[in-house]
Amino acid sequence: MDFTIASVLTLDGLTNGAVYALLGMGIVLVFSVTRVIFIPQGEFVAYGALTLAVFQTGQVPGTVWLLFIIAGVAAMMELVSVWRHRGSASPAVKAALRTAVPALAVGLVSLWAAPRQFPLAVQALLSLALVTAYGPLVYRVAYQSLAGSSSLVLLIVSVGVHFAMTGLGLLFFGAEGFRNPSFWDSNLSIGPLTLSGQALIIFLASAALIVLLRLFFERSLYGKALHATAVNRLGARLMGISTESAGQLTFAMAALIGALSGLLIGPTTTIFYDSGFLIGLKGFVAAVIAGLHSYPGALLGALSVGAIESFGSFWASAFKEVIVFTIVLPVLLWRSLRSPHANEEH
Repeated sequence: MDFTIASVLTLDGLTNGAVYALLGMGIVLVFSVTRVIFIPQGEFVAYGALTLAVFQTGQVPGTVWLLFIIAGVAAMMELVSVWRHRGSASPAVKAALRTAVPALAVGLVSLWAAPRQFPLAVQALLSLALVTAYGPLVYRVAYQSLAGSSSLVLLIVSVGVHFAMTGLGLLFFGAEGFRNPSFWDSNLSIGPLTLSGQALIIFLASAALIVLLRLFFERSLYGKALHATAVNRLGARLMGISTESAGQLTFAMAALIGALSGLLIGPTTTIFYDSGFLIGLKGFVAAVIAGLHSYPGALLGALSVGAIESFGSFWASAFKEVIVFTIVLPVLLWRSLRSPHANEEH
């Protein structure tokens, strides 16, 4: 291996690592606020890429119909829940409408826009809005009623949600894979390296989202509320912060991060209905390296995962996935020896 090959592999690893960093930070965000190890994070990646691919054909994506179904289920659950607690129809109906109307609005706009084949940037924004709308609904349907359960129960629910979303992806998108057009076709030459426009967009979008997340948590009231919920869930509730709203906002942000990752990685590889699981697992490895609590740690872990994957594919392409996921074992062993053992929950 000479310097040129090593440079190309490093660049490729950093490009993939930038996407894994977004997923890793999304997993850290969800776990910090809700204690959910969010395995379906990768499904949002596949949904984002496949939704844009279907928009490109001028057809209505299956995510629109699925969004209507989930919005209806979530609204019905909210209606029944508020009715039982308050015994009045008016607040129950209002709560159901608050749950369903934003998602229905996004779906109706998508129905109108799909056959008109707007420019790629507009279709990408519609895809982001569609998949982001799934986040609060998934939390309401699958997790909100179990928010006080143990981490093990929430993990089991996450496995179930993963299989459900994968199966629904097969139903609404089919088994055929799609590859999206690049957002920027130009190439930049840097010495012996050639940096594609799509790779540059991946770096810039990842960096911008990381900065925005930092500003959100440090400067905005909602960000501080999420941080308070992550630090002390009971204390945040006593201070008037709605943990249910915090969970829904967290899942919306996770869905946005996943959808953006799908749009970024879609032009670089063919995406199938189940491709998100493997991509999401690599983000999970980055989150585990960070201890499921550190955003800078998730970033560094993701870049390391990307570099190891790139060099591993060069030296032993058949075992590159094995090499990447084996990283988790020494990390877990080191954390187990370094941290004192304690009861899981009280």
